[in-house]
Amino acid sequence: MSSSSLLLLSILAAALPVTLYIGLIYWADRYEKEPWWLLLATFFWGAVPSILFAYIFNSIFSLPLYLVAGDTLGESLSATFVAPIVEETIKGLAVVGILLLWRDEIDSPLDGIIYGAMVGLGFALVENVYYFINVYQEGGIDAWGINVFIRSIVFGLNHALFTSMIGLGIALARSFTQPLAKVAAVMGGWATAVFLHFLHNLSVSFGNLLCLVALFSDWAGLLLTLLIIVWALLQERQWLRHYLAEEVSLGYLTSSQYVIVCSGRQRVRYQWGVLLGHGPAAYWRTVRSHHRLSELAYKKHHYKRFQDERSRELIESLRAEIQAQGQV
Repeated sequence: MSSSSLLLLSILAAALPVTLYIGLIYWADRYEKEPWWLLLATFFWGAVPSILFAYIFNSIFSLPLYLVAGDTLGESLSATFVAPIVEETIKGLAVVGILLLWRDEIDSPLDGIIYGAMVGLGFALVENVYYFINVYQEGGIDAWGINVFIRSIVFGLNHALFTSMIGLGIALARSFTQPLAKVAAVMGGWATAVFLHFLHNLSVSFGNLLCLVALFSDWAGLLLTLLIIVWALLQERQWLRHYLAEEVSLGYLTSSQYVIVCSGRQRVRYQWGVLLGHGPAAYWRTVRSHHRLSELAYKKHHYKRFQDERSRELIESLRAEIQAQGQV
């Protein structure tokens, strides 16, 4: 196989599963979709700067291990003890950046999970291409196929899982009022990401039956994350029902609109009806209105906890925008 064909095939083998995973993550965000430009920015951070910085710092901090233990053992020790700390710290900086610059976009635990997962998927895409090419050059097409299955399917969501823990910690920190609790949430998320990454790399680096530990820990982590996502969605729906009920009494929403907005399934059904009956322009206006109503509920929840002026101003601004848009 030519070098260009190998590169193209490896990119496709890495990109197709990642595209599917991104679609599933985006679909899971039922009530308030995160802005595409910010999702793409976090994905790009994982795919380019994180890869470059990880390569540099992994090389620097792993050098003593190679010098003392030799190439083979040094590589395993580096993957186990250096890579998890370096890579999760660098990937996590993207979510920290969102917290510092666009904190209003992190409204719930689900938002943090989504941003962290997007960084992880960007990182996984480029890393997988690198490994696919190396494995083919060393073992041929059969080894390449096995590696694609393992890295893209069996362990395809690993980096998304690891960094989503950092995002979850940062999102939880947003909900706490005590500074110590905020720090504990962020550090707890980072430590969980590093530990899961460490456990996986330890298991696969030293091989044989230990690989079963990686399989169990990774999929158990994914199951736990799925349960957290379900819990977060139920929490968001409760916020919608509670905080938008007042908007009905104030005249910003009708009772029928309230019922639609508070149900992810009914939203989709209604939006498709608008698309088929009134065209794309009306569809996007409806989607935007539903999005703004979700934002309103989340900001009201935040204001109830913190009584901050920023949330109060956003609530008034969102109400004015919703009233100006009219029909939901």
